[in-house]
Amino acid sequence: METSDMMFLDCPAYMDTHGALRCGLPAVIHDRYLASSTDGPLESARIRCPRGHWFNGPIEFLTWDKHPPQPPQTQATTCHQANTAPGGQQAGRRTDQ
Repeated sequence: METSDMMFLDCPAYMDTHGALRCGLPAVIHDRYLASSTDGPLESARIRCPRGHWFNGPIEFLTWDKHPPQPPQTQATTCHQANTAPGGQQAGRRTDQ
């Protein structure tokens, strides 16, 4: 009895016009092959998901990061906070006049 290893990738197809929603269904690899490049051979594949999306290309380009890194959160200082001296007085203004 011969067994075959089946490999799946998440379908990288966009489902909306804004590029915010991905298909993400498991896509079956139908063919695997090596493609020539100037940096050497690239492991490539032809994949298809149950919705009918087909893709051909290097495997590294057929995968996508489901959780992209978020930009660091910074605390914004308002103009009022930046111009206020200790004690609640505005910086640069004399109050004894």
